[in-house]
Amino acid sequence: MSHSASQPSGSAGSASHDVVIVGGGHNALVAAAYLARAGRRVVVLERQDHLGGAAVSERPWDGVDARLSRYSYLVSLLPAQIVDDLDLRLDLRRRRYSSYTPDPADPRRGILVDNGDALATAASFLRATGDAHEAERFAAFSDRLLPMAAALFPTVTAPLRRAKEARTLFGDDGLWSAITEQPLGTLLRESLASDLARGIALTDGLIGTFASADDASLRQNRCFLYHVIGGGTGDWDVPAGGMGTVTAALERAARAAGAELRTGADVVAVSPDGEVTLADGGSVHGRLVLSGVGPAVLDRLLRAAGADAGGDAATPAPAPAPVPEGAQIKVNMLLRRLPRLRDSAVAAEAAFAGTFHINETMTQLDAAHAAAEAGTLPSPLPAEIYCHSLTDPSILGDELQRSGAQTLTLFGLQVPHRLMTGADPDAQRDALLAAAQSSLDAVLAEPIADCLFEAPDGSPCVEARTTSDLEGELGMIGGDIFHGPLDWPWASDDEPLETPGERWGVATAHERVLLCGAGARRGGAVSGIGGHNAAMAALELLGH
Repeated sequence: MSHSASQPSGSAGSASHDVVIVGGGHNALVAAAYLARAGRRVVVLERQDHLGGAAVSERPWDGVDARLSRYSYLVSLLPAQIVDDLDLRLDLRRRRYSSYTPDPADPRRGILVDNGDALATAASFLRATGDAHEAERFAAFSDRLLPMAAALFPTVTAPLRRAKEARTLFGDDGLWSAITEQPLGTLLRESLASDLARGIALTDGLIGTFASADDASLRQNRCFLYHVIGGGTGDWDVPAGGMGTVTAALERAARAAGAELRTGADVVAVSPDGEVTLADGGSVHGRLVLSGVGPAVLDRLLRAAGADAGGDAATPAPAPAPVPEGAQIKVNMLLRRLPRLRDSAVAAEAAFAGTFHINETMTQLDAAHAAAEAGTLPSPLPAEIYCHSLTDPSILGDELQRSGAQTLTLFGLQVPHRLMTGADPDAQRDALLAAAQSSLDAVLAEPIADCLFEAPDGSPCVEARTTSDLEGELGMIGGDIFHGPLDWPWASDDEPLETPGERWGVATAHERVLLCGAGARRGGAVSGIGGHNAAMAALELLGH
């Protein structure tokens, strides 16, 4: 039987901590830093032997001095407010080139979006699409989103606005309707004329999200919205030193504030009264519990403690949450040099410096979705690649830098976790890796395998991280990088906003158990927003 949400058990008064945080990802560290700075007793419990969750830098290959952002890789949604509040020292570098997109029908031509040269961008649109006005349409589409992004992004670190308030922030009723009421494909077809340009825009709605352009669920719309509002501009930056520098800065902030950070602490049960049980038989008690693990994992932990994950008798049980399902593959590579392009008009250093779109026209993205829906691996596999070392060479050792080596990260789309649930995950991983390499080779002038760096043992420096790997290594159910379906960053007009958890978008069915990770209302990506908002709700519950 669960305890009353409004009246936690008597032991809460003598809790050893004010707040126990389950999971040690970047959001948990944000929450811990804010709470400790406010004078609260905070402990973070992390199952692995290191902190950071998916926001880490690692050396995947023995004897190779390359520190890759192994899982998460770019930063857009981390608010400057959190950076300033926690005195974080971060170097987030803007990329001059936004994207390069070779035409799958003729990879000798492509669209290079150069943020520093509008004329060159227009020329590439004309060369790739044959349309003298498509560059203008693309720029107008981006410009239409900017006022909305600038107005909406500051609200993500404040109590939830109502939908009617959010609509006024859009400042464009047509845009509100196009994004929140109609499938994204309609807006893209109205705004852009070419399949190539529509695909560039659609990818922002499909990162980690399994959907088609016209999916009636609008899950692609919600993903798109988060991708275009980051920082109020939609820019995605490279963290100098790798993603691990973000975690390191947050860890320093939390420790300096007095938070207790424990690794190797495997939580096996969470009670709504604040009792957190560890695999070694020990327990930790807090007046509040913040969950940095996904809602599906939290449900398991609550049930393991004998609690009803649906809440107390006085609280209506929520509808069962959809089973989380990621839809991506990430391939990390180290190259001896950048590969040659088929497009002789674009320098490789420019093409690879931004987001390199591969087989991602709107038609191809929708065809890949249909294939995966039917249980088939998409062919060609839509993917995009990033070369972080062009923006930040420091992730490579001096010798690698001198040799001309470069990192390459490939992110494949439309590969839902259901395709990885067979009896042989290694064979499935190999098939996905082969599909990714084949897709990339289709737009290069040479096989990517010919450019791979070799480790001292002679093995090529390439690895694939699938949804199964995320589930097994990081505890992300279904490999879902968002811990479940994304929701709009505002509340509906009739949604209850009575408790601190509800107002800040971090509520569970138990008032004293809050979400602080990617599964929070405005979670997802490397943002710290879930951690910030959970800390604000916790401080209200504890009393400032």
